[in-house]
Order: sequence, then C-alpha cells, then structure tokens
Amino acid sequence: MAPRPQTDAFVLGVGLTPFIKPRRSREYPELGFEAGVKAMLDAQINYDDVEMGVACYCYGDTTSGQRIFYQFGMSTIPIYNTNNACATGSTGLHMARTLVRSGAADCILVIGFEQMSPGSIKSAWTDRPSPMGLSTQMMEDTRGRHDSPRNAQYFANAGREYMEKYGARAEDFAEIARISHEHSQRNPYAQFRQPYTLQDILKSPMIHAPLTKLQCSPTSDGAGAAVIVSQRFLDARPQLRGQAILIAGQTLMTDSPALYSRSAMDLVGFDMTKRAVAAAYKEAGVGPSDIAVCELHDCFSANELILLEGLGFSEPGKAHEMVRRGDITFGGKGPIINPSGGLISKGHPLGATGLAQCAELCWQLRGWANNRLVEGKVALQHNLGLGGAVVVNIYKRADGEDNRRLSDEEVVAASAFAYNPAVEARHPTAEEADRVRSRVARCEYAMGDTQEKILARL
Repeated sequence: MAPRPQTDAFVLGVGLTPFIKPRRSREYPELGFEAGVKAMLDAQINYDDVEMGVACYCYGDTTSGQRIFYQFGMSTIPIYNTNNACATGSTGLHMARTLVRSGAADCILVIGFEQMSPGSIKSAWTDRPSPMGLSTQMMEDTRGRHDSPRNAQYFANAGREYMEKYGARAEDFAEIARISHEHSQRNPYAQFRQPYTLQDILKSPMIHAPLTKLQCSPTSDGAGAAVIVSQRFLDARPQLRGQAILIAGQTLMTDSPALYSRSAMDLVGFDMTKRAVAAAYKEAGVGPSDIAVCELHDCFSANELILLEGLGFSEPGKAHEMVRRGDITFGGKGPIINPSGGLISKGHPLGATGLAQCAELCWQLRGWANNRLVEGKVALQHNLGLGGAVVVNIYKRADGEDNRRLSDEEVVAASAFAYNPAVEARHPTAEEADRVRSRVARCEYAMGDTQEKILARL
C-alpha cells in the first residue's frame, strides 16, 4: 500500500438550493449553478482558483457536469462526472479529498445535482441487465414477490428482519419519521417542513409493511456543492480557518460476500456500513461516543433504525430502545440524528444528497445552524447506495474547538453573505454570481438562459 499522504483536506465552502418536487420548475444547469455560486461565495474564492471539478448525478446524459461548470468559466480544468447510486454526492467528496491529499490539486469544486421524475425511483434502462438484478432475485427468493416499489421492499424487509430478531415494532419506525419531520421545520432547504403526529404517520398510505408513505424519502430536484481544499490553500487564507471543516476520517466501501448471505439487512448495506464506519473511526481517532451529530442516510425509516446499530450508536439489537428513549433527537442522549430532517423530509435528489449532508454538518460545526444547533466537536456523515457503495465522513473543526452558537449577525460579520445561509435560503444575486465567475475564461454563451432565470427569481 502506498504511504499515507501528508496533507489534510478541508471543506472550505458549501452551498445548497432548496429541495423541491420534481416538476421541471427548475432545470439542472440552473440548480447546479446556484449551488456552486453559493459554495464559492462561502469559500471566498473565484472559479479561477478551482483546479478540478467533480459533478455528481444519477439521471442525466454524460458530461452534464460540463454543462454546469462551463457557466462559471471555460478554464480547461479536468471535470469528472460520477455516478454511484444514492452515494453519488459523497463519492464526489471522496474523489475530491483523495485528489487533494495526493497533491494533485489544492482546490476542487464538487457539485451534486439531480433532476428527477415524479414517483418511485425506476431504472432508465430496460434493454440490459440491471446491476440490482441478483439482489432483487435474492429478495424475491427470501421474502416473496410483490408489486410495491422495489426499493421500499428492500428496506421494509430489512426492518422486518430487525423486528423478527430483536422485537422492534412498527411504531418504532414511525417514530423515526415523526422526528425527521419535526426536525425539518427548521431547515429552510427541506422539501417538506410540516410536522406530523405518530398517528398521522402510521395512518398514511401503506407502501410496504411496516413502511407507510410518510416514512419514505420523496423524489426531488435540487443541488448542493462543496469546495475542498488542501492545508496549503487554507494556510494562505488564515482568516477562514474558523469556518474550515477538517475531513478527519473518510471511507468509501463496497459490498463483501455478506451481501448475498440471504439477510435482508445485509442486502441493503448493513455489513458494508459496519466495515466502513470502523475504518473511518480509526482514521479520525474517534469512536461512536465522540459523535455529537450525524446525518444518516434515512431513505426509509427502517434504514435509520438498523444503522443506529450499524454505526455503533447502539448495542446489538437495542436500536429501537434508543428511539423509544428519545436519544436521537434534541434533549436526548444523542447523537442527534438528521437535524436537517434527513432524506425523509428534506428530500432526496440523489446526486445532491451527499453534498446536502456535508453542508448541514459544516453549518453545525461552525455554529451557524443556530435554530437547530447540536453542541459538540465531531460530526459523522453516512451516505449509502444500493448496488452498492457507502461513504462515511467524519468531520471536525479545523481549529479543534467545540462549536459555539453564532447569531445571524455574527455569521454575516464573519462571512461573505448578507444573511445566514444555514437558516435562510436565498437565491444568489446577479452581482454575487458575477463575483465568483472566472475573470479570465468566462463565456457568456455557456450561461444559456441561467442569468435570466437568476434575475427573474430576485
């Protein structure tokens, strides 16, 4: 194995669009542009500082990334287009960190975006074998064949297995969703911001038992972005050290033979997550008890419950007891799970999800998320895709300090924004967009109609 690179990698800037229903009210070039502008404003850089770009999406033609990045400038930099199922956004973060730590670049812009179709997730391809074909066959062999959405079946079956082994109840999964919807009220980027009672959730339409509609993440349109930089790049900007977030541990893993063990839990990545988080904890020099806040891939409430154990937050077979005690929400023992509302209520535009998780945890550790702040100094991100891939990121403040709740006025004074982006979602102005676009390689033709759309939204 090659020697470990000596440079650290930091998240210096993040940006999000609101996550919205997939109705083509906003097209992906505009969504990606908005997220990228915000991330560069946050990092206080210009596109001329960016040495590589990573575009993350699942649904779209090849080189869709260039369509977005060319709006900032046609500077001839390498632009990578990546797809790793629902873990796509975090795969982009893994790629950027790997490149920065290897010394290949000092500043990389990662943009995750998705423009989806309404309804449950379906493959765009019908003329070739599905990468999920063997998993689907095993699921049907072990749990029967049903007409409900396939992804809901996968995770509902995993929840059923946990119920059968450890005594969890349908109410435990519903309580997870109740908490997620309650949290999302304070996230201005969330697709759904309405609270629900436990009975509301239990009585919503059954998708695949025990999962009802309000326990399932929706399809969404949206984008997120992050600027990943080296120690050298950060050292040249010491005034930004207070907002820089160290990626202290990171792992991207794929499945082991346990995938086909006939366990419904392992079929959705339980084993993969356990192995990945152990490696990330080791690299970061922390353990589960050090984590204050976690953005966990709750595509369905059942996945959150089983992964409370998979990530080491509960003893084996005791995750549902954590939920019943209220440990996973404010006022509980912790760690606090998905203060953003998670995928269930924030939304799940596949390529953007990993970047949205990253943004939330950066805002938490900076102290900017003052309406939903979790006090502490270590955060964990978990992003999973069937097929399969899982990314675990462990974040710490670059200055090593605990976070401190900042007022909106303090955020404005310390940042490049005229508002606090953690608690208010605004569209960038034409002047802000102009500030971050390349000074030497911009091309107005590459903007298409994005500029007009920006002005129309002001």
